[in-house]
Amino acid sequence: MIKKLSLISLFTLMPASFYFAQTTVYAYVKDQDGKPLEKAEVDLAQSGNDAAADKIGYFQFVDLKPGHYLITVTKPNFESKILEFDVAADEKRKDLGVITLNYNLGSDAGVIVIDDSANDTEDGGSSMQPTVGLLSSGRDAFQNVSAFELGAYWFRPRGVDNRFEDVMFNGVSMSKNDDGKVDFNNWGGLNDVTRYPYENVDNITPSEYTFGNLGGAVYYNTRASSYRKQTSLAYSFTNRSYLHRAIATYSSGLTKNGWAFTFSASRRWGDRAILDGVYQDAYAYFASIEKKFSDRHSINLTAFGSPTYRASNSPNTQEVYDIMGKNYNSYWGWQDGEKRNSRIRNVYEPVFMLTDYLKIGKNSNWINTVSYQFGSDARSRLDWFHAADPNPTYYRKLPSFGLLTADEFRAQAQINWNDLYNTNRLNLTNMDGTARGASYTLVDDVNKDKTLNIASHFDTRLKDNWKLNINFNYQNLKSDNFRRINDLLGANYANNLNAFNNDTQYNVDDPNTQVRVGDRTQYSYELTRNHYSLNVSSEVDFNKWNVVASIFSSYSEAYRDGKFRNAIFLDNSKGKSAIYNALDAGLKGKITYKINGKNFIVYNGALFSLAPTLNEIFINPRMGDFLTPGVKNQVINSNDISYIMRGQILKLRISGYYTTISNSTEISRYYLAVSSNNTGSYNTLVNEAMSGADKRYLGAELGFDLKVTPTLNAVGVASVGQYKFTNTPQVYTFDDLNGFRSYGTANIKDYKVAGTPQKAFSLGLKYNSPKYWWVGASANYLMDQYLDFSAINKTAAMYTVPGTGGLLYDGVTPELIQELTAQKKFDDQFMLNANAGKSFQFGKYRVGVSVSVNNILNNRNYVTGGFEQGRYSNFPDALAEYQRGTPYFGPKLWYDRGRTFFTNVYLRF
Repeated sequence: MIKKLSLISLFTLMPASFYFAQTTVYAYVKDQDGKPLEKAEVDLAQSGNDAAADKIGYFQFVDLKPGHYLITVTKPNFESKILEFDVAADEKRKDLGVITLNYNLGSDAGVIVIDDSANDTEDGGSSMQPTVGLLSSGRDAFQNVSAFELGAYWFRPRGVDNRFEDVMFNGVSMSKNDDGKVDFNNWGGLNDVTRYPYENVDNITPSEYTFGNLGGAVYYNTRASSYRKQTSLAYSFTNRSYLHRAIATYSSGLTKNGWAFTFSASRRWGDRAILDGVYQDAYAYFASIEKKFSDRHSINLTAFGSPTYRASNSPNTQEVYDIMGKNYNSYWGWQDGEKRNSRIRNVYEPVFMLTDYLKIGKNSNWINTVSYQFGSDARSRLDWFHAADPNPTYYRKLPSFGLLTADEFRAQAQINWNDLYNTNRLNLTNMDGTARGASYTLVDDVNKDKTLNIASHFDTRLKDNWKLNINFNYQNLKSDNFRRINDLLGANYANNLNAFNNDTQYNVDDPNTQVRVGDRTQYSYELTRNHYSLNVSSEVDFNKWNVVASIFSSYSEAYRDGKFRNAIFLDNSKGKSAIYNALDAGLKGKITYKINGKNFIVYNGALFSLAPTLNEIFINPRMGDFLTPGVKNQVINSNDISYIMRGQILKLRISGYYTTISNSTEISRYYLAVSSNNTGSYNTLVNEAMSGADKRYLGAELGFDLKVTPTLNAVGVASVGQYKFTNTPQVYTFDDLNGFRSYGTANIKDYKVAGTPQKAFSLGLKYNSPKYWWVGASANYLMDQYLDFSAINKTAAMYTVPGTGGLLYDGVTPELIQELTAQKKFDDQFMLNANAGKSFQFGKYRVGVSVSVNNILNNRNYVTGGFEQGRYSNFPDALAEYQRGTPYFGPKLWYDRGRTFFTNVYLRF
């Protein structure tokens, strides 16, 4: 009888074991000191159930079926961690080991100020455990400090700018085609849903989802079930680029019927920030809806956007700052008792994505995304027709020119909107009574992009220690570019005529030159670009070594289609241009040697080409389809080697890097005056191209996090770099009056790359109390910041008389040329930052408050950016300018805003 019962029991239990697998997954959660973290919350994305760590930090999930899983581990006052793992059919128990949570650095208090006002002006893992991968566990000390401490002062690690970074949402790149840069405004304010990237690789480290670029890659997975189940409300008050920020976010987690929802919305607004005349009103929304059909298949719909209305601030010469102070902004003036800024950026480019997640077998995943982005980006500016320049800082209005005193300049240092309206009203008709066009108008330079993306990612484990990734991307861009009338400022219409070139027609195919609000004027053209790319990467892990290799190839084609036939360029302005093709390829590699479980040596290497952006292909697309002389694919060669220590007391990374960029093309647009006794003079807006420029980036990095006591950490960073030009590239200009002009080579070898301090140091202390409060401070020192230069003034054309075969101007000496063309270096600066915060737990409710202050000492002498005006390109004028006590056309500069703060309070449940 007993034997029969045993057999019955056996055959009864076997099916349950077969169908439910009864795999138990477990781990221990501890802090940096190895102490258990009781009540740490563990969210299993593929389940509606959560787990909590017990008194010894232990948690488990039972009866998990075979498949791929992702968990998020959180606890107040600690940084969250996301882990992914696979459960095999033959596994009874799976040990994820010890999950260590680092103390929270106060990321809720941190804020990265996005301010692209500089672009708004034309003035110029012992052995690998193959089924467990740690994702976004927090960047190392160097990267954290670079982003939150030094990044507030425009420090760029390794000198690499936004052009070489890559941000991806579900495999779709967010880089813009015109200049290659990432426009963070497209998801500004959505901090809750973009706080923890799914993958974050720095510099040239290979990525699983893309080949990447020189400045690293960030991958966001917007799958609704990947967000922790909770509701979050937050309010912030600041004095940076806005005053107020409110965010609300809700995530449902995965429901029993297989649905998941995540929604987020925010607003940022305010008009009394530090800089005069700067205000902002920006909304943002995010929606992610997922339907899980089975353990192997789900589909996710994502939509997000950030309609933004933001005023810009002007760069100014030192003379203007000395008179008006560092908060001065020439872009605004009073109108009817309110501040009105002439430089407004109004941008709204929503993104819609449909992503399909498919599990193939037990070792493979296939993710496909189709996305569509559209909308417009409009930037306003004042325009004038047969009238005086309305810019209050026009050089003839500056005291140095001699017409106005400092007091008189102060009295009229803002845009006089009433005068602009009155001028237009007084000129409504000609003497004979016929209608007359506007003298002053407000115009928008508009970019309307329609972008279709298809992104496909496939990954599989060929063996337990061997993983393969394949990524394919296609992008189609249609970009509509034009200028339109925003405001006639009291006039009846504006003239679509070129006042700077004998009133020639901007569009000879349209006899009606009168344009009104909403009409296109001056230029209208479309750019089309198709881009195909394929990336294959593989990672193999051995006992002591880990090797990653990544290759890619891409093909792109682009052309311009003009809509206006310009009177000056009749044969090159309207219709489709020839197609510009580019073929790229590259290789990346990473080799890690594991000295032991805490010490590693890592090498990264990359060699790849990079096709020119649309802005680099066409030297002046507004006027015609002329290609930039000498434009080529850039070639990038980069190598770095690091020693990494991951101890419980000390975490350390020391790196050295060497990068070269060849064949770069740089386009500048500014007003140029050329004059001499021999050739007369002309004044015109030119498009300057510096082609074939080579650069070298060399340096070392140090970052450490030292646990002085269980609650006190010292964090230090040092970055010592040298970023410079290594050749003498060719210089060309293109303008309405002269077409192309060649200026020969620019003598800029050993000139420094501008836009970032080349050396930076930071030392901070942070105290994390067991009572869930924290306080920290950092001292930051920034060195070797250089002014961006004008290439024409570095050519022989500056000191040789035109048309004489190289005859020097009188008085030219090598020493004097060196003085006139020397690149300006700014003074080194010291900055002090501090932050503090506390969190509270009331049952299921968590409340937190934090505050951060940057530049506590209110140092207003730090130049965050600037450029040399290229107005005078000949020796006599350049010498006279140099010898003036105050130059007419001194460098245009932006200064740091001084002491800024950011406070934040949140409620989560």
